[in-house]
Amino acid sequence: MTATTTETVTNTGIHVEAWGSGTPVVLVHGSLATAAEEWVAQRPLADERFRLLAPDRRGYGRSPAAAGEDFLRDAEDIVELMGDGAHLVGHSYGGLGVLFAAARKPEATLSLALLEPGAFTLGQHDSNGRALVEQVRRMWDAEVPDEPWVVGFLKAVGSDPDEFTPDFLAAALPLVPVFRRGRPVWDADLPLEQLAGAAFPKLVVSGGHSAGFDAICDDLAERIGASRAVVAGAGHEIQFTGTSINDALRAFWHERDGNTDGRFAA
Repeated sequence: MTATTTETVTNTGIHVEAWGSGTPVVLVHGSLATAAEEWVAQRPLADERFRLLAPDRRGYGRSPAAAGEDFLRDAEDIVELMGDGAHLVGHSYGGLGVLFAAARKPEATLSLALLEPGAFTLGQHDSNGRALVEQVRRMWDAEVPDEPWVVGFLKAVGSDPDEFTPDFLAAALPLVPVFRRGRPVWDADLPLEQLAGAAFPKLVVSGGHSAGFDAICDDLAERIGASRAVVAGAGHEIQFTGTSINDALRAFWHERDGNTDGRFAA
């Protein structure tokens, strides 16, 4: 497996895990995790002439501290990483950062892939989408100690806490204040028009576990002109499936070279 290097982006101070060499791919993690934890299953892609750049978002890992996470500030940091051109992949809260970064720098966006992004202003025409957002909002404001809160939140977004090791859950506890004090996902004024008009390929992926996330992902894909894929049974942490999502991403990245028909099976 390709060796890991660690870098600090001079202009931002953001810590980045870097794997491989070739076409840049920026992988942006969600809440309550770090880049190295969330994207380990994607490392084999670094052996296929891709340079994977996985930043710790502000407030996480070895990046600068933050009172709360902020997808707009994340977008600024992602733009700095993109250089002259990069594929963008974002999960959950991190999906909002890459979404805004792609809108701000479309000329350097080779493609945009969103894995169950926290686009909670969308899908609200559907009762399942509304129920998901209402449940997460109740969790956000609940006066609950951090440990049961983490378990409750994971269940709310469709994750199975039993699949996470005790060490993972323990590491997530100090990150709870960063998440709960962050910019709320339901207040995002998404740049849908800019993305719909952009020429780069777009892909929205759900994990086949939540009718609420399916409604949000369907709405987003339709509004920005994205392809749509489902990794059945993946749950919210789609990237953890490894081969299934990696195959879909690989095909998607080659679409701009005319090597696929725009449909992605997973």
